[in-house]
Amino acid sequence: MASNNAKPLLWGGRFSGAIAGAIDELMFQFNESLSFDKVLYKADIRGSITWAKALRKLDILTDEELDTIVTGLQAVEKEWEEGKFVIHTSSDEDIHTANERRLGELIGATAGKLHTGRSRNEQVGVDMRLWAGEQLDQLSVILKDVLRVFAERAKEALPVLMPGYTHLQRAQPVRFSHWLLSHATFLKGDLQRLEGVQERMSACPLGVGALAGNPFGIDREFMAKDLGFRSVHPNSLCAVADRDFVVEILQWASLTMAHLSRLAEDLILFSSAEFGFVQVADAYSTGSSLMPQKKNPDSLELIRGKAGRVMGHASGFLASLKSLPTSYNKDLQESVEPMIDTINSVSTCLRITQGVLATLKINGDKMRAALTDDMLATDVADYLVRKGVPFRQTHHIAGAIVRKAEEVGVSISALPLETFKEISPLFEEDISEVFDFEKSVEKRCTPGGTSSSSVLAQIAALEAFVSGQQQ
Repeated sequence: MASNNAKPLLWGGRFSGAIAGAIDELMFQFNESLSFDKVLYKADIRGSITWAKALRKLDILTDEELDTIVTGLQAVEKEWEEGKFVIHTSSDEDIHTANERRLGELIGATAGKLHTGRSRNEQVGVDMRLWAGEQLDQLSVILKDVLRVFAERAKEALPVLMPGYTHLQRAQPVRFSHWLLSHATFLKGDLQRLEGVQERMSACPLGVGALAGNPFGIDREFMAKDLGFRSVHPNSLCAVADRDFVVEILQWASLTMAHLSRLAEDLILFSSAEFGFVQVADAYSTGSSLMPQKKNPDSLELIRGKAGRVMGHASGFLASLKSLPTSYNKDLQESVEPMIDTINSVSTCLRITQGVLATLKINGDKMRAALTDDMLATDVADYLVRKGVPFRQTHHIAGAIVRKAEEVGVSISALPLETFKEISPLFEEDISEVFDFEKSVEKRCTPGGTSSSSVLAQIAALEAFVSGQQQ
């Protein structure tokens, strides 16, 4: 049942009868977006100032009217920044109507000229792109800060060896620094992809009208340049309906959060008593309400959990977008909240990741104690390869040695030379030199490997990339 508490609206002139210019209260709440799009206030005012300048170029505004409008808009922005802006719940359905209403209160009838030839359809597209562009610039800075921490911790931990894993089973020894850089490499890719998103979203829709274009010959090139866009959007019908940039942001964020979640998962495992490889600082941990001994890595668990939240935004908005008819539809309002929440979530998770990594305690002795001789089975196979035996044969021979060690209940390094020779006469006394974790790691000295020289080269490349010296 409709409520009797009807709301007057700016667009009410189209309607007639008892509810002329009004809307049901529940419908008003259902329709409004100011509760979340008010974060766009600065972008909205910036776009309006540029629009006013373009109207002046057309002589639709006089110099005096332009000055009055710009001064009024700046006053509105100041009210938002100082927390003094008073929202009128009876009429302010979105950030655009709120700002326009307040501008009219401050400067009078001249405010009514500002919206000449402009539609909210183009206005919201401009606001979202301006706001998101600024936020993505900040995310780029944060990502670089995170990568710097990776590089710093990798240099610091260069001597530390740990088990490398596949299938979560001990595989071969690697440097802990190498493990750190594996995650940094994923995030480096995210930073590169972010730059592509920023470039593609920098198309200005201002000046396309509600769907058909502007009838006054507005200078779109001027407005795009004034707002810092790289180009004008090429098609008015597409421009008002274009939320592909939101999809790209959400998909970029989903992959970035997947990478942060995988890092978090490793650190959660490594910080458990069963591993004990690292310890998360108290500043990024919480306790248990029941068990006094508990120290929980909740910072990392929340990152892992928020990854699902961000991915949900991406799939959810695509579902809203997929069947829309041409041009603007109110469904597109559903692009604003997920974009805002996603950007805020990624920003927070990156900052938390930076803090966790910077304060992480690395237990090198625990990692080295977890190394076992069977992890050098491939080195045993490589020993025979260097004597001319095909690798497929050496693989079987090394496997037989591992099996023999298991049968007698010793490590493969504890097997006598006679046992090695029984399996292959090519084994000599120097086989004992294979059972050295440091030597094993240092043999992996090709680019991208886990030797100290390879790791240092990766660190240098990462630092150069972050500083902008290398792309």
